[in-house]
Amino acid sequence: MHSEKVIENTNPQYEALRLAKLTQYEMLDTIAEYAFDKIAQLAAGIFNAPGAGICFEGAQSVFQKSTIGNPPLKPQFPLYDTFKVITETNATLVTAPLQSPEGYLLGVIYVSTPETLQPNETQINMLKLLGEMVMDKLEGTLAMRNAFRAYDDRLHVLIHDLKNPMTTISLQSELMGRIPAIDEKAVLIAGKINAQSKKMVDSLNDILSPAKKAAIAYKPEKLKVDLTAVLEAVKLSFGRKLKIKNQSISIHINEPLFIFGDVNKLTEVFSQLVDNAIKFSPLGTEISISHQLTATELTIAVKDQGVGLTKEELEKVFIKFAKLSAAPTHQESANGLGLITAGAFADMHKGRIWAESEGKNLGTTFYLQLPLR
Repeated sequence: MHSEKVIENTNPQYEALRLAKLTQYEMLDTIAEYAFDKIAQLAAGIFNAPGAGICFEGAQSVFQKSTIGNPPLKPQFPLYDTFKVITETNATLVTAPLQSPEGYLLGVIYVSTPETLQPNETQINMLKLLGEMVMDKLEGTLAMRNAFRAYDDRLHVLIHDLKNPMTTISLQSELMGRIPAIDEKAVLIAGKINAQSKKMVDSLNDILSPAKKAAIAYKPEKLKVDLTAVLEAVKLSFGRKLKIKNQSISIHINEPLFIFGDVNKLTEVFSQLVDNAIKFSPLGTEISISHQLTATELTIAVKDQGVGLTKEELEKVFIKFAKLSAAPTHQESANGLGLITAGAFADMHKGRIWAESEGKNLGTTFYLQLPLR
C-alpha cells in the first residue's frame, strides 16, 4: 500500500526500547476498549469518514486496538512516524503517530474514506490532539497500574513478614500447653493463644493467596546490584525525551556501587525520579546525579533545576493525589503516582526517599537512601 518509502529506525537499541515501552502499556493482543472506540469515533466525525481506528506496531505486525465502521484502507506494517495522507485507488488513509513521552513510535490513530481527501489544518490538528489523548490515557493507566502493583507488593511483603512471628507464636503456645505438670489455667491460656494465632496466620494466608495463584513475585529479590549500571541504563532509556527538551543528565559516580536488592524495582524507582526531574525542569537544563556512601548505607541524589517546591509541598509530595502547585514545563501529563510508586519500592528495600528544595523555581533534589545489605 505504501507507495512512498517509509523511513524506519533500524537502530536495534531504539527498537528494543520501543518494544519495551509498548510492553509496559500492555496493549498488544488485548480486547477492544470503549474509551479507545470513543476517540476513534471522534476522529471519524471530524473527517466525516466511514471508518477510523487506533493501532499499535509490534515487532513484525500491526495490532488493531480499535476499529470503527468499515475503513476502506488500514495502516500497514511498518507505520509512519509523521502525519501522513496516503491515497490509493481513489481511497484515502490519514494517519497521525502515537508517540510515547520518550519519543518512541508506538502506533497511529487513523481515518479512512473511499474517496480522495485532502484534510484541512483544523482536521490535521484535531487528529493530532486525539493522538495525544490516546497517549495521555495510556500514561495514566500505566501510572495507576504501577502504583497499585507497588502498593500490593509492599502490602504482601509486610504480611509475609508479619506471618513469620505469628507462626512462631502458634508453635510456641502449642508447646507450652504440652509442658508436663502445667496448671489448667496456663493450658487454657496457651490454647487460646494458639487458636487465635492460627486464625491470624490463616487470614494472612488468605490475603497472600491471590498473589501466589497469579505467580506474582511480590517479594523483592536480594541479588547483588550495581546501581551505577542501573543509573546508566535509566539515563539511556530517557535519551529521546532528554533530546526533546534539550536537557542532559550528568552522573557524578565513577565507580561501581553495589547493594543487595531487586534490580527491576530499583530501576523503576530511579526511572520515576529521573522522569519527574525531566518533566518539572525547563528546556536546556541539567539533571545531576550524585551519591554518598557510608559503611552501612548508600544515598543517591537526583538534583534538577526545575520549578521547585514550597516547604508545605515537600511534606505531601509522596501522598497520593496531593494537590501541588508545580506543573510540568512542556505540557507533559503528570498525576503524582510515579513518586508514590518510587516510595513504595524504596520502602520494600528498607530504604527511604525524600525531597529537599529551597523554594519555588529553585530546583528540587530527591534522595534515595538504601541499606547496603
